[in-house]
Amino acid sequence: MMNTKLKLTILMPCLNEAETLTTCIRKARSFIESSGVAGEILVADNGSSDGSDRIARKAGARVVAVEGKGYGNALLGGIRASAGEFIIMGDADDSYDFSQLHPFLQALESGADLVMGNRFRGGIKPGAMPLLHRYLGNPVLSALGRLFFGGNIGDFHSGLRGFRRDAILSLDLQTTGMEFASEMVVKASIRKLKITEVPTILYPDGRSRPPHLRTWSDGWRHLRFLLMYSPRWLFFYPGLALIAIGLAGSIFLLPGPQQIGRITFDINTLLYASLLVLLGLQAVLFSIFSKVFAIGAGLLPDDADTRIFLEHASLERGLLAGALMIALGLASSIGAVIYWSRNAFGPIDPGHSMRLVIPGIVLFASGFQVVFSSFFLGILTTRRKKHGG
Repeated sequence: MMNTKLKLTILMPCLNEAETLTTCIRKARSFIESSGVAGEILVADNGSSDGSDRIARKAGARVVAVEGKGYGNALLGGIRASAGEFIIMGDADDSYDFSQLHPFLQALESGADLVMGNRFRGGIKPGAMPLLHRYLGNPVLSALGRLFFGGNIGDFHSGLRGFRRDAILSLDLQTTGMEFASEMVVKASIRKLKITEVPTILYPDGRSRPPHLRTWSDGWRHLRFLLMYSPRWLFFYPGLALIAIGLAGSIFLLPGPQQIGRITFDINTLLYASLLVLLGLQAVLFSIFSKVFAIGAGLLPDDADTRIFLEHASLERGLLAGALMIALGLASSIGAVIYWSRNAFGPIDPGHSMRLVIPGIVLFASGFQVVFSSFFLGILTTRRKKHGG
């Protein structure tokens, strides 16, 4: 088969699926025969100890042993070993009907790079998905995926999906665990591959043992991956929000104490508002560093906004902006010293002096952050240009 050009590989990652593997292979074989497509059934065995590999061969599937543990490792090993132009992957626990893959194949033949099975559109049979996954985990993570990366994917974590082998291999997928499912969709979205969805039905799996999926740890790994691939939502937007809140509070309190109802806000609140400005600036700078590094490392594609920013954010301009902020901070601090001197360097009213000291500290700290960040950004962009050259 490896020497023959095949149209389709039906790929099943497998770890101790002896109870259901034969049924899945039989259904997949039924689809291949009924559709007339030139195809193979490939089982990526991830170290089964229950004889799954022997069962798969006996049922007529080709088996590839994948040593690296994890769902992502098993799938990536299977994708690399596949012989088909198209691959349709699905769990080997009989939760998906491999005899009903016609919509996936049709979408791939129509030009789609990635075809996602949507279980919420196709139907989830009673007992097939825990309520926590159905009404919280999957909808929330899918909504975040759409928010962060665009598109209209309604089921980010469907285990049944089809794709063009060369398109997915070009994404250089790296994760080894359950977050592999998110990485595939995220990178496909970022790289502007053609993605579509088809309804699919989720059935209760046929195993007598618990599933490999771990609700909280795997859910966190998916969420962590989504955030790490979106510096805007992880750092930039929260940073802007902190800066806006901090500046609004500072401007409100700099003239003097302000009373709302029976509550008086004074220098303590001003100090916390100033802290929000500093934290927000750090977050925004982190977002810039993360984006530039990710582009240089090939984790994220280059984009027009980043190019325009880097064209204008030269080291010299950053140093000038930082120096200006430091100078303003120094001026505010000198004003505080002058106020102190007028009181013979003795006890002073903190309500007045701190309204000079706090802005000075914020400007000092922000200015030095901008200066150091300008140098660091220069290092990142220099390394990126050398790597590209």
